[in-house]
Amino acid sequence: MPLSEQEQRLLDEMERHLMNKDADVVSASRDGRTLSYRNIVYGTILVLLGLGGLITGVSTGIIAVGVVAFLVMVAGVVLAATPGKGLAAVRPAADKGQRKPSPAGSTSSFMDRMNDRWDRRQDGA
Repeated sequence: MPLSEQEQRLLDEMERHLMNKDADVVSASRDGRTLSYRNIVYGTILVLLGLGGLITGVSTGIIAVGVVAFLVMVAGVVLAATPGKGLAAVRPAADKGQRKPSPAGSTSSFMDRMNDRWDRRQDGA
């Protein structure tokens, strides 16, 4: 069953809006606010150690061990949720209009190349 003209217009508008929002998400990850895998791993280890300590503290009845273990768990969650330095610390941030597409043989990451292709496609459309 084909869409009516009004439904087709609404669908096209929703697609354009989604494309604009996706571009905003991609540019936000370039601002250095991405999560660091290292922080996530260390935070997870701290949470697991804290959980073990909390269980030990509860089973032995020593309140101080439980409190310290809980604080270790909170520190682990905070560490895991802390964003890494990302690309902003490695290279200076560039405006969208000043970005140049990277050559095929460069050492840029796969996602950087895909983002460059996306930007070129959006500028040409």
